[in-house]
Amino acid sequence: MAPGLFKCVECNEDANELHRDYSNGILKITICSSCKKPVDKYIEYDPVIILIDATLCKIQAFRHILFNTEINIHWKLCVFCLLCEAYLRWSLLQGSQSNDDPADIIRYTKEWEFYCLFALASLELAVFCIGVLFILWTAQCCSGSSLELKALLKALLLSSYGKVLLIPAVIWEHDFSPLCFSLIRLFVLTSNSQAIRVILNCSRRLSLVAVCGGLLLETWVAQALKTLQVCSQDYLSML
Repeated sequence: MAPGLFKCVECNEDANELHRDYSNGILKITICSSCKKPVDKYIEYDPVIILIDATLCKIQAFRHILFNTEINIHWKLCVFCLLCEAYLRWSLLQGSQSNDDPADIIRYTKEWEFYCLFALASLELAVFCIGVLFILWTAQCCSGSSLELKALLKALLLSSYGKVLLIPAVIWEHDFSPLCFSLIRLFVLTSNSQAIRVILNCSRRLSLVAVCGGLLLETWVAQALKTLQVCSQDYLSML
């Protein structure tokens, strides 16, 4: 990573390096000139500890991941999370339909339903990101600041990793599954809000407003698509 692109995980100040490499393999962690604390204590931590702190939504862990590491798996993670969400919707849909017909046409229909649900989940995610970015862009324009769209989009996608938890929630289905799905959704939104705070170094209020605005837009589009689907089915049934 180029010099000047690091951030202190404690105070968010710029840093030229995370550690200094001396002879004989001796490393010394760089001390922040602003807060007098290590620039990034996580470079000595095990990845499991970093993941636990990120799960707890600690802002220091988010700064380490988003600023001081070269993680470029956000698109792969995004596709995997969308597959998890599509599988959840598909499994709920299949659970409400009782059809044991082994015919190939039935299997192909179910497979096509999964692809449609994946496309729907992708559309809803895109709408959510557009809503969040639009609110943040408006707020930044009013304050005369610029918006790092690429960094924000990467942060939103990485902070949605909680959707992976949908898979075990579906596999170990029980009476509290709807509550688990709601808690997972709340966790993902909380992570999104924390990621926005880290990238923009903004207030908690602005990040929450942006996430809630994106969620409202996503919900409105989902309801509009559902209404359109019901209307089309009613129209076809009348023919």
